[in-house]
Amino acid sequence: MGWKCCFTGVVTFFLFMADIKSADTLISLKLLQRIDQLQVKDSGVFPKGLFPSYRIYALNQHRQKADINVFFTALIAFTLRDLMSGLTIYQQSLAQKIIDKSLVAADQFKNKKGRNTYNFWSTDEIQVFPNSGWLQLFRKKNALPDDLDDTAIMLLAQAVDKPMAKEMHKLMQEFVNGASSQIKNTFPQYRTMPAYSTWFGKKMPIDFDICVLSNVLLMVQRYDLVWTKADSASVDFIVRVIQDKKHLTHASYVSPHYANPAIILYHLSRLMSTKKIGSLEVLKAQMVNEAKELLLQSHSFLEQVILSTALLKWGVTPPVVTLPKLSSIRELIEDESFSFFIANMASMLPDQFKKFASKAQVGKFYYYCPAYNQLLLLEHVITNQRMALHSQ
Repeated sequence: MGWKCCFTGVVTFFLFMADIKSADTLISLKLLQRIDQLQVKDSGVFPKGLFPSYRIYALNQHRQKADINVFFTALIAFTLRDLMSGLTIYQQSLAQKIIDKSLVAADQFKNKKGRNTYNFWSTDEIQVFPNSGWLQLFRKKNALPDDLDDTAIMLLAQAVDKPMAKEMHKLMQEFVNGASSQIKNTFPQYRTMPAYSTWFGKKMPIDFDICVLSNVLLMVQRYDLVWTKADSASVDFIVRVIQDKKHLTHASYVSPHYANPAIILYHLSRLMSTKKIGSLEVLKAQMVNEAKELLLQSHSFLEQVILSTALLKWGVTPPVVTLPKLSSIRELIEDESFSFFIANMASMLPDQFKKFASKAQVGKFYYYCPAYNQLLLLEHVITNQRMALHSQ
């Protein structure tokens, strides 16, 4: 495929083509070096070892706030582990240093009562939207519990042993729809499905998110854990959503924390590339066609990247994408308008309020992490290389 971009003062242009190995190696190195550069070296606004991320309120997009969370740092560490075999020896050494620093920084987000679960925000001091104004009124009394999404990603980032994964998987069975309460804010046809909730909080409303479920199942598959009723129900929920095409027509409703069809398909491709799940394989052709269509429609470089990566993970060569020339590759990648994750306060509201608040974008925050944007491109380059080698 023929991606064109510009490196100011580094490379005039490069083509993302599998048969230009030296160019791919240079690209990978430059991306890794930028990720390393963005990792915090000295504590300040962000703790040492963390990757800075920022949030923008949907109703006031002119103000950006620093948000101290573990989410993007965990994702970067986890994905770098996955990419190791596609890196040179020097690149592997650099990637491992980044991972090691990330995991040290992640300690302050771990449950303080000894449980191996993780919170989006720091557990050293109770946080709700760090560096905010009126939202600090929600501290302590309304602090969010640990969540299954960050926990699953962190366990993979740490490469914990199988007994630890089994222990956390067992704990997750207590936080499923119907265990203590029933979900009230999803489509009626899904409300009785005993799938996982997003939260490790029994007082929290049950919350379904197709991407969160994909990440939990990814952990289950990576550790080859024995499937439970909740695992099967979670896959059934994903299957029903894809069959009903709700991920296209109501992305923010079936995935309130990601809310983007391209990102949903990316998550599903990652899950499916780990180990085949029969009921999802049946829908693979549908999802491939959807990814191709979205790719041709998208005007976002990073959306194009993740959709292309999704296709590669499904074993499909992406169509050629023509990109405009920019004066700086950094400007192209570190695009503040691309949000991989969304904090959606409305996701916990009852159905009628959730629909209204979501449409009005009340309590919705878009998250941006420059280093993770770089990593998404790195993942694409390595995945493209792997597919080329596999096809030779």
